[in-house]
Parts: sequence; C-alpha cells; structure tokens
Amino acid sequence: MRSATLAVMTTQPSPPSPAAAAAPLAPIALADRLPLRERKKLRTRQALIDTALELFTERGFDGTTLDDLCEAVEVSKRTFFRNFSSKEDVATAPLHDMWTALLDDLESCDPGGRPVLEMLQDTLLATLDRMTTEDWARRVRLSHRLAEKTPSMGAHGLHFCDRTSRAALAILHRRLTLADPYDLRPRLALDMIVAAFNRALETWAARPGSGTRAELAAHVRDAFTAIPGTLTLTVGLRDET
Repeated sequence: MRSATLAVMTTQPSPPSPAAAAAPLAPIALADRLPLRERKKLRTRQALIDTALELFTERGFDGTTLDDLCEAVEVSKRTFFRNFSSKEDVATAPLHDMWTALLDDLESCDPGGRPVLEMLQDTLLATLDRMTTEDWARRVRLSHRLAEKTPSMGAHGLHFCDRTSRAALAILHRRLTLADPYDLRPRLALDMIVAAFNRALETWAARPGSGTRAELAAHVRDAFTAIPGTLTLTVGLRDET
C-alpha cells in the first residue's frame, strides 16, 4: 500500500487525531478570496512542495537534505516546520491534500438515500474534481513515483492514512444513521473505494505522458465500475495438461 492508500481501519470508529484535523486542505480556486497573509502562506507551502518534488526527483530523496530544500525556497527551517513535519510529509502532500479535502466533503455531503458505497464514490469523485490548482496532477505523479522507491515515504503514508481512515469512519458514524459502531459495512465500503482509487492511480501513473486530473478521474470511475463484478468473480484451476 502506497502513500495514498488508507490503511485498514480499526473495527470501532475513533475521532480524528489533532494532527489530521489540523492538516491543511489543498489550495483550490477559492484561495484567491483569502486574506493576503493566508495567500502568502499558501504560496510558500506550494513552493516547498514543488521544489521538494523537483529536488527529490533530480537528486534522490536521501540525496536531498532539509537544508538544501529550505535554501532553494529561501525559507527558514522554522517556516518549513510550520507547514510540514518532515521531508516525507512535504513529498506526499499532493495526495494527502486530496484525502484531507475528502474529510471536509464528507462533513457536508448529503447521503440522499443512496447506498453508502455509492455516496462515498460520488464524494471522492467530487473531491477529485476540486483539485484544480495548477499542475496538481503532475505533482501527484511525481510524488507517487517517489513513494514507489522510497520506503520512508511509504511508512509515512501509512501513518497518515491510518489517521485519515479513522477520521473518515468517525464522520460517517457521527453524521449517518449507523446505529452499530461495530458494523463492518461502512468500514469495508471505505476500504473498497480506497483500494479502487489506488489501483486507478497506479494505472494512471504508469502510463507515458504527463497525465491529467481528468484522466485520473476516468481511471477512478472505471475502477469503481469494476467493484460489483469483483464481488461475484469466480475462478477455477487452470488446465495445465
């Protein structure tokens, strides 16, 4: 499971951790309406992400120090740690921003009488549509490829995803009429959309070319469409004679 993968959730929902709750949402078009000070913070944060991904790709993750990154962006380490907890944190930020935005969307989405799985799929696709900042898809691709060959990024991603999955499950139990806190179905529904997203991400990232957010969304829709058939897939032994 890579940086974007939400880890397997505990049976009983837990409240969001302070770290997860404090994680910044991905900058979107509405960022232009923020006060000047907040816009400057967002620009600094984005510069750290962009520069980190470029340096890590060119020099290697272990070949780039935090001092190198801060010097390139012309910020202090204190400024860096106001935005990120580590090199791993800044390198995985593009997809982590999306998952954090999903938590925000789960707080306001209307179930509308739909099955939970369908509601989660629609919400994730809506969140993906909100990732409209310039070059977001390119950053995701760079981050994903770095995570594939950087064990510490994978470990950081699992920790982040465990917090996020707990927070998502807690939101579902708080907002929806799910009487039994030990009901496995909402947890499994979350697991299915996350697994489908990650398979779509792998396919999209492996294709040649720059890749676009729209293309990633198309792969995600295809993966969601495959879920029902997965539940009924039957196989037999190969005839090796």
